[in-house]
Amino acid sequence: MTAAPDAVQPEVVFVERARYHDVVEEHRRRGFDLCVDVCAVDYLTHPGRTLGPEVQPERFEVVVQLVSTSGRRRVKVRVQVPEADPQLPSLWDLYPGVEAMEREAFDMFGIRFTGHPDLTRILMPDDWEGHPLRKDYGVGRVPVQFKEAPGPR
Repeated sequence: MTAAPDAVQPEVVFVERARYHDVVEEHRRRGFDLCVDVCAVDYLTHPGRTLGPEVQPERFEVVVQLVSTSGRRRVKVRVQVPEADPQLPSLWDLYPGVEAMEREAFDMFGIRFTGHPDLTRILMPDDWEGHPLRKDYGVGRVPVQFKEAPGPR
């Protein structure tokens, strides 16, 4: 499958965790006025992924997708997050719309976003233990019941 002729391929930028907020803030100043996604990835079982030169792989990665609506450009910011200290500064002060996306990354992966105005669970109940999208999270704890499934005979 090939991209449409007018499709804009995003630039990919690998940033150090210490410079994450500053790099995203610089992109905002350069006209990237829309943050369309903040998501997390757990690479526990896939450590050999493709990274930029001199990027030290960590278990987690946060990916931020920014768009310049006037310039028709995209940039993907990728930052490695260590398992021993899974936290990043929140982007809420730059893009208030990331509030729910950062909460989802926290809820599902346990990545804390410092400076977030309400870093609480968004998908799971408040008393849920663990983070369900981590690769080491136990599966099958809750039995699935389908409607109209035949009962035991």
